[in-house]
Amino acid sequence: MIVNSESSLPYPPFVDIEGVINMRSVGGYATSTGGVVKPNVIYRSGDISSITERGRGQFSALGVNVVFDFRADSEIKDYDSATPAMQGVKIIRAPAGIQNAFDPASIAIRLKKWQIDELQAFLNTYEEILDTATEAFRTVFIHLRDHPDQPCLIHCTAGKDRTGMFVTLLLMVLGVEDRYIIDEYALTTVGLAPSMPHLLHKLQKMPVFRENWEGLLNMGSSKPETMVATLRLIRAKYDGAEGYLKTQLNLDDEDIEKIRGNYLV
Repeated sequence: MIVNSESSLPYPPFVDIEGVINMRSVGGYATSTGGVVKPNVIYRSGDISSITERGRGQFSALGVNVVFDFRADSEIKDYDSATPAMQGVKIIRAPAGIQNAFDPASIAIRLKKWQIDELQAFLNTYEEILDTATEAFRTVFIHLRDHPDQPCLIHCTAGKDRTGMFVTLLLMVLGVEDRYIIDEYALTTVGLAPSMPHLLHKLQKMPVFRENWEGLLNMGSSKPETMVATLRLIRAKYDGAEGYLKTQLNLDDEDIEKIRGNYLV
């Protein structure tokens, strides 16, 4: 593994899969106890429904055989983005949080909040995800506990918020230092950059987004200060990631230690 000496992040973290946005390995990060998160075992990304034939070959080469899809059923239907079947890959639907968030009225309300106070809007959204995505998150953590030999991909639409909250909890539980968790979250800005012009052009055709462009741009950000505040939220409300896994996901100390043993070297 090559490490970028300026940021101490795995370099490059991103994986080139044609037709998939914001895909990267969640690994290589140092922990406060001197360990390192195993690279190239857990991946995160945005929607994979546009994967090309070339992308399928690239994906197969990674050895990923389980994909967890955090998107809502209505979201997949509205955007006509069902995940295609891929040979040797098990797709697990695990809708994560933010119920009824994708109809125009709900989108308009959320965009207004992002326009008025971006940071608070993110904190409200992330708290809602943490409170309502427990079944989905538990499903993935159980997989990580029981199947460390099965590389997996976790994704939502942009690979930013729902995926980001899961990855934040995972890195916290593994003992990764805050500065790396913050940097990892902010990498989504880099990961989405190539697809952003196309995405904005597409959204501009929809009145609900066109009418509050400022709110949309704020909603699409992934700033370091947002993750700083989110880490404070997780520690204040749930007594940290361990507390969250115990009280919200019904996992215990033995489960947590097994996950650490599976993914730390």
